[in-house]
Amino acid sequence: MVLFGRGSLSPALVIELLERHIPLSFVTVTGKYLGRLEPEMTKNIFVRRAQWQAAGDSPKAIHLVRGFVRGKLKNYRNILLRRQRDRKELDLQTAIACLEAAIGSIETTSAIDSLRGLEGAGSAAYFSCFDSLILGDTFTFPSRNRRPPRDPVNSLLSLGYALLRHDVQSAINLVGFDPYLGYLHYQRYGRPSLALDLMEEFRAIVVDAVVLNGVNHPYLTLEHFTTEPLSGAVSLTREGLQIFLRLYEQKKQSKFKHPVMGKQCTYQEAFEIQARLMAKYLMDETDKYPPLILK
Repeated sequence: MVLFGRGSLSPALVIELLERHIPLSFVTVTGKYLGRLEPEMTKNIFVRRAQWQAAGDSPKAIHLVRGFVRGKLKNYRNILLRRQRDRKELDLQTAIACLEAAIGSIETTSAIDSLRGLEGAGSAAYFSCFDSLILGDTFTFPSRNRRPPRDPVNSLLSLGYALLRHDVQSAINLVGFDPYLGYLHYQRYGRPSLALDLMEEFRAIVVDAVVLNGVNHPYLTLEHFTTEPLSGAVSLTREGLQIFLRLYEQKKQSKFKHPVMGKQCTYQEAFEIQARLMAKYLMDETDKYPPLILK
């Protein structure tokens, strides 16, 4: 459950959420994540022990970081390849080539800091042409900006990533992980690094897809956004927020064939599937972690 803005909940509802083991996240209307009310941690100490044993620059940590980065960048590349096929007049080859170069270097890179550099370079290439993925002249994407987002598209991306963070953190908590010990993202007090790690492979195929769907159809118009005079922060109106949340929920409940499991699942189910695949790898039940990559 996610509470936006300055809404309030009754103590009875909070108790009900805790009894049902439903997490509650607090998010501003601009998509800034504020905090989270969490039920009691699961009792699977074995998953957490394996997670902690792999901390640092261990072979398992390096393998997982490679997977997170590979999943993110390949999904970025595949989105650009699809758009290039659909719109021959676009020239996305420079960004695609940059992504291919970063992807090609992943398996020969063994330093986690260097893998972070590949992730950053690939993300920069992708967002350098994100504006080309937007149809029409109503919405534009000058560059990625946040805290606060200063245009409608960045506002949608920030909000979508906050929602994704909530859902992925719920999945890794359910499996039994400590969300604060990650491998790709640096540890920082209060930062759920592992949730941010696992988010990476879902950013393009869930959030970016929802944002492009919302502005290209268009379900959203400029009238669905408002700008805060002092900070310049752009956020959705109440009606716009309802539309975006509906699109996000529809995406989460849509089905696809999981390339590893070989069966149909929803994106909501895929969050937990990937968390369980990560747990199996860390506990030596499988010899690799397969990131979710969709064609």
